[in-house]
Amino acid sequence: MKILLLEDELMLLQSVEEYIVELGYEINSFSDGIEAQNELKENRYDLLILDINVPNFNGLELLDDLNKSQNFTPAIFISADTSIESISDAFDLGAIDYLKKPFHLKELGIRIQKEIQQLKKDTILHINFSKNYTYSKEDHALYYNKELQKLTNKRLKIVEYLALNTGRIITIDTLREYIWDNDPVSDATIRAEVSRLKKSLKEDFITNIKGIGYTINTYTPSV
Repeated sequence: MKILLLEDELMLLQSVEEYIVELGYEINSFSDGIEAQNELKENRYDLLILDINVPNFNGLELLDDLNKSQNFTPAIFISADTSIESISDAFDLGAIDYLKKPFHLKELGIRIQKEIQQLKKDTILHINFSKNYTYSKEDHALYYNKELQKLTNKRLKIVEYLALNTGRIITIDTLREYIWDNDPVSDATIRAEVSRLKKSLKEDFITNIKGIGYTINTYTPSV
């Protein structure tokens, strides 16, 4: 696994860097947001560990910039900023976790291991939603008992985005950005479209997280 760290506290940067190396992963560290941005334009990473308050280009701005360039690298935020606005902004941008400073290095290691397990799952070509429903990443299609399901383009995109983020809560704002290309559609319009999608399914595998968004939970077949 190749990790990029953005952190301007030198002692913490060195501690995290040494710990990541001990875990057996490759890491490149930056204390300046612009330098990290330039690096990400040239090289791909499996995971980002980002502070928010860093010089020139903060972690939130960096992740937003990556999203706009269709680079959806998983990101964990580490920050002393505990405001609900910053935490909400981070998750709206697609962050997979938010670790508040100060934290124990082992705690960061647990979050990294969790993401590694998710990456392993993402390598599977077919994602099972239930005993009968499967999404194929290979041909971008939804199947029920191996029979192709016909969906509108918009609804299929919703299924695909939730499928590729199985186990993660996807907010209304995130759906607006990636499914509606940031068109000024209302929250009610997005909820109505998801509701119509759910009603069209033979089994409802999409969970509504009230007031936040939606998720598809990982399906584990019974033995």
